Amino acid sequence: MGIQFREFDRNSSDDSESDISDEEDINTNIDVSDSMESDNNENLDAKAETSDMAQDQSEDEEDEVVKAIKAEKAKPRDHPPTITCDDFIVDISFSPVKNLIALANIMGDVLLYEYNNDETKLISTLELHVKACRDVEFDEDGATMLSAGKDKVIICTDVETGKFTRCYENAHEEPIYSLLSLGHNKFVTGDDGGIVKLWDLRKPDSVFSIKTGEEYVSDMITNDAQKYLVCAGGDGVLTSIDLKGSKIYTTSEEYDAELTCMGLFRSDTKLLVGSSKGKLYLFNWKEFGLHSDEYMGQKHSLQCMIPVTQNIVVTSGEDGILRATHMFPQRQLGIVGQHNLPVECLDISHDGQYIASSSHNNDVKFWNISYFETIDSLIDMDHKPNKKKDMSNNLPSSSVKNASDFFSGLV
Repeated sequence: MGIQFREFDRNSSDDSESDISDEEDINTNIDVSDSMESDNNENLDAKAETSDMAQDQSEDEEDEVVKAIKAEKAKPRDHPPTITCDDFIVDISFSPVKNLIALANIMGDVLLYEYNNDETKLISTLELHVKACRDVEFDEDGATMLSAGKDKVIICTDVETGKFTRCYENAHEEPIYSLLSLGHNKFVTGDDGGIVKLWDLRKPDSVFSIKTGEEYVSDMITNDAQKYLVCAGGDGVLTSIDLKGSKIYTTSEEYDAELTCMGLFRSDTKLLVGSSKGKLYLFNWKEFGLHSDEYMGQKHSLQCMIPVTQNIVVTSGEDGILRATHMFPQRQLGIVGQHNLPVECLDISHDGQYIASSSHNNDVKFWNISYFETIDSLIDMDHKPNKKKDMSNNLPSSSVKNASDFFSGLV
């Protein structure tokens, strides 16, 4: 190194002091180079060690993720898996006596599924109508299934055998929109033109026919006494029929939106009506002319509702979200679940454990709601609601995060 350096620096002074100085510089450079090489080696070793530690940590973290996924998968399901169909689902209905659900589709078929927490099993496909099957219901003992459709036909089917027990062709002049079972032998239907008919299976034709409005009959409801039948209309009018007297009982004021769905609460003394503008109207039973209270349920159209306790209702519609509301006092409880597309209908299982909802995605989802009875008892009647906090809560059945926050702020 020294010789090479001196040859390179041949124009410099040849005196000894210069040589000594050059030698010292060379030694210094060698020492620095050695030091730098040593530091580099140490840095490489440190980086390698850090990389190994990071890899080990990453593997540990990955192991934790894998463990968490496996643990989640190992948890017992608390609701049946989703049913996905090829065709649009118009209506759904739970059997009142066993784990069976009927799905009516736009092709006119009714699909019967058995369900439990592990699986949903298709047991029968019934080709009943030549056009869309718009409503399907079971009678009170679950032995007979009633269906009505756009083809103006009403069909009664034996659930066990799948055979027709009764068929009413051309039952209405307009396509049938809604159907409601009134017990073992009686049921009512409403059509697109506002006509409501009462049927008795022991008779060859309808018992009576009454015009309730100018638009479709979106929903019908009655209580245990079955003295009055209340009909919601697409013309924004609520019409009640005296079933015993076969005549109109009352007609409400005309609302500025379609009335789409209804539910009974407080031992059938309160009637809740939903609208296409997201409003909820509360009526006292037998006082159907004018609502006693109104609420803004949501910003989007309400298409369906289902009472789950004497005080709590679950509603859904255009935005695909299932919301729970405590009506007495009025409190937003949170999100029960959600679909990616609008929800068309809701129903509740015979044991009150599940809600099923169907959407424009051709799917039916199940939501475990067994916790609602406990929630109902936790609501403090005198507690002042915190709307912002209430709206951020999500119920245990919801897949949205912060479900654990649900109980905070309720009492």
